Amino acid sequence: MLSHDRVWAAIDALAERYSLSASGLARRAGLDSTAFNKSKRLSSDGRPRWPSTESLAKIIEATGASLEEFTGLVEGRVGAAIAQQRSAVPLLGFAQAGAGGFFDDAGYPAGQGWDLVELPARATETSYALQVQGDSMLPLYRNGDVLIVEPGAPTRKGDRVVVKTTTGEVMAKVLDRQTVKSIMLVSLNPAHPDRDIPTRDIEWVARIVWASQ
Repeated sequence: MLSHDRVWAAIDALAERYSLSASGLARRAGLDSTAFNKSKRLSSDGRPRWPSTESLAKIIEATGASLEEFTGLVEGRVGAAIAQQRSAVPLLGFAQAGAGGFFDDAGYPAGQGWDLVELPARATETSYALQVQGDSMLPLYRNGDVLIVEPGAPTRKGDRVVVKTTTGEVMAKVLDRQTVKSIMLVSLNPAHPDRDIPTRDIEWVARIVWASQ
């Protein structure tokens, strides 16, 4: 049965599942960091305050969770089916990603023997993980954070993407514009410039579908 307590408990469980605090989950979804605070769950006169459907849609999209996964959390199910959806994907550092011989033409890790990382979200056969190295992606991604990327996934303006150039440079940025001639990328770190890269100089683009933070 749907109840106020269960919906809020599901939000807390979703945040924990994706290694986030309630405020971290709110920020990732583009909401005010206090949106899911305990104090916001009841009105001043003690009446239950429910999260909006828009907020729920945003946190599901931001984590890459499925509606089935969130519904299972609301219902209090352990979620054996969801657990089965978890999978391990190859884990690379950005330095490896920039070196030659590690990827096929589609932008997927080639060969065997990669370290593996288990995803808390469902992965496809082409998903893999990149581990952030250094501070060039602050404040959004810190050194050691793991990014799950999906080569070949449709991209649109505002998506966070990992891009590899033909010179071996690998970067995580926000996609601002993509045409047949070039790709415009906005830097996550204001200390680093935005980039407008000719399409001929792009080896591959992979959308970031999840990040451990």
